[in-house]
Amino acid sequence: MPAGFQAPNHLHRFLHMILIQLLPHRAKRAVSVVDEVSLYIFLPSFFRIAQEQCCAAAVGGRLCDSGVKMAKEQGACERPFFQGDPWETKISKVFLHSVLTVSPSPPPVQMCCDCCVLGLMMASRGSSCELPGLSLGTQCGFTAQTCCGKNTTGEIKPVAKGGEMGLRLQILLYLVKSSSSSCVSLLFSDSNCSQLCVGNGTCACHDGYQLRQDGVNCEDVNECLTGSHNCVIGQGCINTEGSFRCQRETSCGTGYELKDDNACQDIDECSLGTHNCGPDFLCTNTVGSFRCHPKERCSDGYIQDAIGSCIDINECVAYTTPCPHGQTCINTVGSYTCRRNTVTCGRGYHLTEDGTRCEDVDECRAGNVCGDHGCVNLMGSYRCECRIGFIFNSITRLCEDINECRHYPGRLCAHKCENTEGSYTCSCTTGFKLSHDGRNCEDVNECDANPCSQECANVYGSYQCYCRRGYQLSDIDGMTCEDIDECALPTGGHVCSYRCSNAPGSFYCTCPPTGYTIAHNGRTCQDIDECAAGTHNCSVSESCFNTQGGFRCLSFICPPNYRSRQDASVSLRCVKDCQHGNVGCSFDPTQLITHTALSLPTFREFSGPEDIVFLRTVAAANPAPPPGATDVFFKILAADDQFSFDVQKRSDQGMIMGVVQQVKPIIGPRDLVLEVAMDYVISGLVSRRNIVVIHVFISDFWF
Repeated sequence: MPAGFQAPNHLHRFLHMILIQLLPHRAKRAVSVVDEVSLYIFLPSFFRIAQEQCCAAAVGGRLCDSGVKMAKEQGACERPFFQGDPWETKISKVFLHSVLTVSPSPPPVQMCCDCCVLGLMMASRGSSCELPGLSLGTQCGFTAQTCCGKNTTGEIKPVAKGGEMGLRLQILLYLVKSSSSSCVSLLFSDSNCSQLCVGNGTCACHDGYQLRQDGVNCEDVNECLTGSHNCVIGQGCINTEGSFRCQRETSCGTGYELKDDNACQDIDECSLGTHNCGPDFLCTNTVGSFRCHPKERCSDGYIQDAIGSCIDINECVAYTTPCPHGQTCINTVGSYTCRRNTVTCGRGYHLTEDGTRCEDVDECRAGNVCGDHGCVNLMGSYRCECRIGFIFNSITRLCEDINECRHYPGRLCAHKCENTEGSYTCSCTTGFKLSHDGRNCEDVNECDANPCSQECANVYGSYQCYCRRGYQLSDIDGMTCEDIDECALPTGGHVCSYRCSNAPGSFYCTCPPTGYTIAHNGRTCQDIDECAAGTHNCSVSESCFNTQGGFRCLSFICPPNYRSRQDASVSLRCVKDCQHGNVGCSFDPTQLITHTALSLPTFREFSGPEDIVFLRTVAAANPAPPPGATDVFFKILAADDQFSFDVQKRSDQGMIMGVVQQVKPIIGPRDLVLEVAMDYVISGLVSRRNIVVIHVFISDFWF
């Protein structure tokens, strides 16, 4: 500082005030006695400290205003941890955890937001804005009372020892003391929730997580599978813990790498050492690639090749006129020389007699150079005038044949072109003939020569043989028609119902010699009803019953104590008619015996039970019959030795019905008698019984 420098009085007072505010308590007393010279010795340092303090205060004020704005607009400084009254959602789990963790003071935004939220809580509850029992510090206390609605300039208690952590702990304890929130209480007990508590012991999760079935723990949500991501087309979704990220699907290409922000960045192969430049080359990076430049340069007369080697330059070829007129250039290693010319005649010239100059040679007179073609002499050369179909070759200097088929493919001949000496000829493929113009081809009608054994159809360039119905074209020559044995085909067994006989170009079906006749379709065997036709030999006392392929003469007789009642031409009903005093007959529950006949074929492909007889009753079908109701039970009394029949109980239109089934295959011809009992039961006792006697006649055929 210059000698004799005197600071103004107002500057002296300003610096003295700054020192009082900035220095510790004991240092303040020293400032009061510091002399003016010493003050100006430290003047630059004090100015810098003052500037830093003023700047920090200004930045802190703006950040504090942002925290107050956040609290008033959002009503919370961080994510709500529990739900309840409006003020109970203001403190997050992150905040509550921070007050219990010794850590540096949070930024003014967080502190002012928390203090403003506290003031808003007190205002919503109608509590005092004085916040009794809390030592919030000057800035926090002022912020809390301002947000509570009280503008004050009164004294605010200083923050107790412990800094911001002590401030947050006081706020939390104050809230717990004045609140009954279960989630706040849970924070000081062993809460089971892994992330968030929403009141009454109920747990919740942060964004990107979902609650497990145990209601306590949280698990990550795979946004890529649920489709809740926002990745656009061309980006792939990659799930992360609690979130996801979008990654570009297409590669950046050679020489580029994909960054975390999905942008493509050039790879510096030279810095990474991934180039393939040799030891004699220097690597220079370019966008998307690199270049190799040789370290050493070749001297004059040489050029460097791709691998860095120096090779000689042929100046006689590289330069237009390296030597003066009348001199010849001769290349040497790394250079060239010029030599004076001597008189040398080129091709087509010869020296004159005096040997001083060259004159033209007339090749057309010297010999037959063009053969039978014309010859034209040129200066230093000649040219042949070739005939049509030939062309002059300037290298061999001869007339050569023109291959018209190769020079004009597809333009001279419709099908095939064959070159000849000085011309060409056209030909046609099989099935065509050459037309009158010698170039186009006409279709040949091969059917005029009758190549097929039956039918022939001409097609373009060929022909096709066809056969009549019942014949097929031979696989050997494709022209002969052979008879089709319809009976031997895989479906031949189903062409005729009984027997198939092959015929030239056709087939015919036959039926068994008796009992059947061929139907109108010529394939199916139809049963002859001898009873209806009157061709049976049954007596007057017998009933004729038609069967498949035959007939039976039946005569049914009722047992004692039963009288007959003819219901149909075949069926017979025997009604119980006990004699007076016959006690055994009276106690016999059998009331009715019915005789009936049934004709069945031999089932060719028996795959399961076949329903053959339906026994209808007048008893109502009830799943759970009431007391005193009538129920019917069915039972087979007599059948064949193989137990080929069964009876089932069903319901039909609300009535009980018995269904007799054939459960096993039976090969005919066979005559069987099947007895089925129908027991009517009331209150567990058989009230009456009906017996149905079924005479079954099984044919030896399936039709």
